Amino acid sequence: MNHGVGLLPATRWQKALFVLPAFLLTFLIVIFPTVFGILVSFTGWTRTGTTLDGPGSGFVLFRLGEMVGDISAAIRSTWNGVDNFREMARDHAFRTALRNNLIFAFIGVPLQYLIALGLALLLNQQIRARKFFRVVFLLPFMISPIAVGWMIGKAMFDARFGPFATVAREFDITLSFYDTGVKAVFWLIVINAWYAIPFVMIMLLAGLQAMPAEIFEAARIDGSGRWRTFVDMTFPLLLPVSLTAVLLRIIFEFKLIDIIYVVTGGGPGDASTTLSLYVYKEGYLSGDIGYATAVAEVFLIFVILIISLLLLTVGRKIRSLT
Repeated sequence: MNHGVGLLPATRWQKALFVLPAFLLTFLIVIFPTVFGILVSFTGWTRTGTTLDGPGSGFVLFRLGEMVGDISAAIRSTWNGVDNFREMARDHAFRTALRNNLIFAFIGVPLQYLIALGLALLLNQQIRARKFFRVVFLLPFMISPIAVGWMIGKAMFDARFGPFATVAREFDITLSFYDTGVKAVFWLIVINAWYAIPFVMIMLLAGLQAMPAEIFEAARIDGSGRWRTFVDMTFPLLLPVSLTAVLLRIIFEFKLIDIIYVVTGGGPGDASTTLSLYVYKEGYLSGDIGYATAVAEVFLIFVILIISLLLLTVGRKIRSLT
C-alpha cells in the first residue's frame, strides 16, 4: 500500500499553516494600512468630527466584521472625492515642504557623499592613529538625531546663548541662524550632514577595504598616478556601494523630521518644513486626518518614483562600466 499519497493533503495543510503567520503579519502591517490609507485620503476625516465605535467586548478577532463595518460607515459618511488633492495643488505649505525635501535629498546627500568619500579615502590609508579616527568620525552617528538637533542646532547655534552668537556680540555682530527660510534650511542641511556623514563614510570605507590590492599594485607598477587610479579604478569599483549609500540617504532625507522638529519646528512659518513634518502637523496637531493621509499617499508615490528612477538610471550606468 502506498502511504505517501495519503500524506499529501496533510503536507499541504502544514505548508499553509507555516505561511499563515507571515501572511497575517503582512496583511496587518502592509496591505490593510495601505488600502485603508488610500480610502481615507479621499475623505474629510477629522480627529474630532469622525469617530469609530469600539469593537465591543470579546476577543478582537471575532469582532473584525463589526470593526470593518464601522470603518466603512465612517469612510462613506466623510467621503469627499478628490477635494483633498485639489486642496493640495493650491497649498503653498505643501509645495514648500516638497521643495525642502528635494533640497535635502539632492543637495544635502551629495554634500554628505563627497565629504564621506574624502574621509573614507583618508582612513583607508596607512595613517597614524587610524583606528582612533575611525571611532571619532563615527561618534555623531552613534548619537540620537534628537540629541544632535538639541546639542548643535539649539545649544551651539542659539542666537541668545550659543557660543557663536556670544563671541559675535563681542565684536558688535548679531548672528541669527534661523531667522529666514534660506538660512534655516542651510543650517539644517549642515546639522543633518554632521549626523549622516559617518553612515556614508563607513559604507564607503567597507567598499574600499573589500577591493583587491593586487589591481592597485599592478596600476602602480604600470605608472598610473593616484588621480588616474581613482578615476579609472577606485571610483568605478566603488559605484555599487556608493549607489546603496546614496539611495539609503535619500530615503532617510525624505523621512527627515526629528532634527527639523527639534531645531526649527519647521519655521520660520513653514519655511523649513518637510513633508513628514507637514503630515504630522496636519494630521496630529490640526486633526485633519483625511488631508494628512492624502499628503502621505502622494508623498509615498513620489518617493517610489524617485527611487525607481534613480535605480534605473544609475544601475544602467553601473552595468555599462562593469
